[in-house]
Amino acid sequence: MKNKFLIILASILVISCAKKTEDQADSNPNISSFVDPFIGTGGHGHTYPGATVPFGMLQVSPVNGVSEWDWCSGYHYSDSMAIGFSHLSLSGTGIGDLADIIFMPTNKAFDLSANPMSRDSIAYKSSYNHKNEKATPGYYQVFLEDSDVNVELTTSKRTAYHKYTFKKGDSQSVIVNLGAAINWDKAVETSIKVEDEYTISGFRFSTGWAKNQKVFFVATFSKPILNYKLYADGKLANKNIVKGAKTASQLFFDAAKGDEVLAKVALSSVSVANAKDNFDATEETFETTKKAAEGLWNAALSHIVVETPVDSLKTIFYTAMYHAQLAPVTFSDKNGQFRLENDSIVTATNYTAYSTLSLWDTFRAEHPLLTIIAPDRVSDMVNSMLAYYDTKKILPVWTLYANETNTMTGYHSIPVILDAYRKGIRGFDAEKAFEAMKNTMMQDDRGLIHYKLYGFIPYSLLDESVTITLEYAYDDWCVAQMAKELGKEADYQYFLNRSKAYQQIFDKESGFMRGKSVDGKSWNAPFDPKHSNHREQTDYTEGNAWQHSWFVPHAVDDLIKIHGGNEIFASRLEKLFTESSEITGNNVSADITGLIGQYAHGNEPSHHIAYMFNHADQPWRTQYWARQIMDTQYNTTPNGLSGNEDCGQMSAWYVLSSIGLYPMNPASGEYEIGSPIFEKATINLPENKTFVIEAKHVSNNNFYIQSATLNGKTFTATSLSHKDILKGGTLHFVMGNKPNKNWGIKKNTQQ
Repeated sequence: MKNKFLIILASILVISCAKKTEDQADSNPNISSFVDPFIGTGGHGHTYPGATVPFGMLQVSPVNGVSEWDWCSGYHYSDSMAIGFSHLSLSGTGIGDLADIIFMPTNKAFDLSANPMSRDSIAYKSSYNHKNEKATPGYYQVFLEDSDVNVELTTSKRTAYHKYTFKKGDSQSVIVNLGAAINWDKAVETSIKVEDEYTISGFRFSTGWAKNQKVFFVATFSKPILNYKLYADGKLANKNIVKGAKTASQLFFDAAKGDEVLAKVALSSVSVANAKDNFDATEETFETTKKAAEGLWNAALSHIVVETPVDSLKTIFYTAMYHAQLAPVTFSDKNGQFRLENDSIVTATNYTAYSTLSLWDTFRAEHPLLTIIAPDRVSDMVNSMLAYYDTKKILPVWTLYANETNTMTGYHSIPVILDAYRKGIRGFDAEKAFEAMKNTMMQDDRGLIHYKLYGFIPYSLLDESVTITLEYAYDDWCVAQMAKELGKEADYQYFLNRSKAYQQIFDKESGFMRGKSVDGKSWNAPFDPKHSNHREQTDYTEGNAWQHSWFVPHAVDDLIKIHGGNEIFASRLEKLFTESSEITGNNVSADITGLIGQYAHGNEPSHHIAYMFNHADQPWRTQYWARQIMDTQYNTTPNGLSGNEDCGQMSAWYVLSSIGLYPMNPASGEYEIGSPIFEKATINLPENKTFVIEAKHVSNNNFYIQSATLNGKTFTATSLSHKDILKGGTLHFVMGNKPNKNWGIKKNTQQ
């Protein structure tokens, strides 16, 4: 009888365990299947659909070859013509660069001596149909109609894999074009060498946004190269190596040995030898690499797991998680070496160097998000910034392939460093980091000489003076907080005082931040808060007074005070969203998109604004407008982003806002409470901890917070600290269709 009981008990346990495993599989499926890399490839999103891995060195992607603004990534969904597949791409910027080392399979021989003046004159271009195109995380496929070739791409961290399937009996060849360029990029010196019957190598030096970009490459093929033609500056060469401003090659393979030609490609900023060293192990294949890439993405995407019956919301969320982990990109080679702008070669010791730092955008939400979902990479990113500081004694503004582009305003590597340190992320020299932060804000370039002299930047001395003043004030506050963390009282007081510069340019009468003259008394006139002039003869960067007057994230309570109190401030803030969306001027910035009233979600300066109502004792307005932005500015189509993705910032806003949190002050270590859209979101933390955000009764209409508890205790605060998240626990909201105007009010707040 006893043995019979044990058998029955064991059977029950087996069935129970099997059911538990099945339930777990159902609740956590292949998350990458929800990602649609085509989201953002239309409109002004400027994303690319090609293959990459989280923060990978390579982005192997199709190139349309059209030099217009919306083709910044090399690809736009409205197009249906390809000139090849490149190995470096920018995700969602407003700048066209990269698209380096272009490969194009074809079934015909071509004369590559001509210098095509446009895409239409490229003889080997091919049309394609979106019906025969597919993209998933780590994989891209398209059928080229003109040459009857199916192209498949995948990649590891440092090696790209191409698989070309030709029509049976067709000629098989691959064109390599190092002279091709998109938008502002221009090749200045290139070289191709046929090393042996399976291998080619070379380099491409170019100038453009990145003034000194040097890319070395090596490629191996699965079949012997039967024949080849090499061209340099339009001339056919009878040797195995060519050099010139523009070089190209056509390689021919034996069609009798199967319909497939595979290629493996590795790059380096240092040398061909390093590119060879960056190759994956020889046993890796296209299929094993594709599977590994999918696994890497599933792991990266599962740092936050959301639950909702609405699949479209999962698609938007996980695609946003995907886009938020494309950049910054790995830049150092396997041996740690990487090239700096001055052509010195340095070695990243005990860290991975990163480039593509779009800091004007990403300091706002992308980098704070990474402290949650990729904290192990954050110190490496800080060390990368400090490596760039070593060359110029100024922290980077916007680095591309180790080049300082000096694009956009402020020095927003500073808040990224402070945010990391405040959140307990170490792995970098804090004293050196503070030295870099302080020295950057004490130098004279980019208007700082005027800022230090006048306490603000007079409009007559520098364009975009209002935006620059506001951003320097915030950077100063960050330096002050880092000084405080390190016990540097004198520096703390000095930079804290400078961080009040916003007070100098606030016009209480109009309620806007305005350009002020050298005398410190008169305003720039005439004044139209809706007026925009793109990047010249203007007081605002890519926007107008309506959009830029709210950038005081470090002192919102004081901003409310100088407005005249909560009611006046909240009324003006509400008007931002309800004012007409007319933008005046003859040279309006194309970046002003995603308009809700004068709020412009398509550009980053607006991203924190909806969360400021929390500080004016009207958190229900934050809940309303955060939900309106999520519902109207994101969707599952190629036009699913309302503006430039900007290396993850547009998507990071959604990731955080959709789970009900947002870092209004990106370096504060605090997240404002907004309006969660998921029934449940689980943040998977280190040490097997989880932080769960639940939203009971949430729906399209129920987006107002009625009540909340944190770990079972009443919660009425409108912000949550990073430290509280790291402890693990459960934040539980009850949602409703009408605002609870008593929840989150300061006089009632307790935590």
